[in-house]
Amino acid sequence: MTGPTPRPGRGRALPGNRWDLLDGVTPPAPPSVTVVVAHYRQQAQLDRTLRALSRQTHPASRLEVVVVDDGSPETPRVPDGVRLVVQEDRGFRLAAARNLGASVADGDVLCFLDADTAPEPDYVRELTRLPTLASDVVAAGRRRHAALDRAPEEARVEQVAPALELDEPAWLRRAYADSRDLLDADDRSYRFVIGAVTACSADLFADTGGYDEAFTRYGGEDWEWAYRAWLAGGVLAHVPSAVAWHDGPEWSGRDLADRQRAKNAEALLLADLVPAPGSRGRALRGPHADVALHGPLTGGEAARFICLDSILAEVPEASVVGAPVVGGGDAGLAIDGRRLDRVRVDVVVADAPVRVRDGELRRAVAELDGRGPGAIVYVDDEGATLLTVSSRRAAIRGRRWGSDALHETVVRRSPSVVRLVDEPDVEGYVGGWA
Repeated sequence: MTGPTPRPGRGRALPGNRWDLLDGVTPPAPPSVTVVVAHYRQQAQLDRTLRALSRQTHPASRLEVVVVDDGSPETPRVPDGVRLVVQEDRGFRLAAARNLGASVADGDVLCFLDADTAPEPDYVRELTRLPTLASDVVAAGRRRHAALDRAPEEARVEQVAPALELDEPAWLRRAYADSRDLLDADDRSYRFVIGAVTACSADLFADTGGYDEAFTRYGGEDWEWAYRAWLAGGVLAHVPSAVAWHDGPEWSGRDLADRQRAKNAEALLLADLVPAPGSRGRALRGPHADVALHGPLTGGEAARFICLDSILAEVPEASVVGAPVVGGGDAGLAIDGRRLDRVRVDVVVADAPVRVRDGELRRAVAELDGRGPGAIVYVDDEGATLLTVSSRRAAIRGRRWGSDALHETVVRRSPSVVRLVDEPDVEGYVGGWA
């Protein structure tokens, strides 16, 4: 689902990725929560997870549980009070199952679990706190691993799992430590959002357009969705107190044939779908632009050629996609869960195009990585705007909350961004002597 504007934010507007401003704050009333549990041929594991959900400290009257079966040969059994929806068996369709569960959910906050991932009693309360207080937060819980198949059938997971614990992924633990539980998130932090232990508001999920149902094999659908959630203004937070136990080892520890080939298939798909640095190819370009270039509308053919070429030379991952926003404004920044351009460049000078050089624009694009400013505005000596470089995420967050103060705007003068007032020398430009 997409719309012309982001849904209005609910709760508190957080600057940058500052979810820590909500430390110690609790919602005035428990939110209505829907837990979407994806299942396929895992009845014993599903039973354990549903028992764990029945013992949550979040009020039962504010908790809805929806089990989505991905076409199991035998329809799963669920207890009274748990809603079951079934989709046709057309292969592995976890992304579609999560979307189906979200589409029938009544809760203001969505929690996603897999049938083989059983939560501790405080899981729902802990994981939904931040999305309740600020509706653009994407909260990632802590997924721990244990050999739960060795536990008694009716055992409480929080009591037996620690003694059966398996290795936790070192790369993920290190990432949370290095980023201070994603407080220092940037444009690559989507890789640390694990779909089986994620919560967000129903509004933000709708703004993203949901999971990409083109994913029809294991892996990658959660990272691709998390990247679009980030672009849609999501605030990423890791909540280590929200613990759910996965039955069995982490993917890299499983006995899978040809694991590297399977992991490569996932990485290649993400290289096409996530055009951000660190995911896309180093030189090969996928179908989506990472940087959207708008303009120029003014100047002669030679000046426009040099303007566009000089920008694309510095930012080869950019694509010319439309007209600039003359004089500022938010045209072209409507929410769209399938838009993947991370940075927008507008040539907005009114009377002439510009030329950029010396790596100025490359450095500006690198600054807009989610941790720095939300926009950089280049001006001339009189203060007239020449060029703007803006973060899509920052712009959408500003529109959602009706505030320009959530991200810093830097105004900069640079001799490397200059007007092309007179008829330029194209031959000298391309030859390198002008």
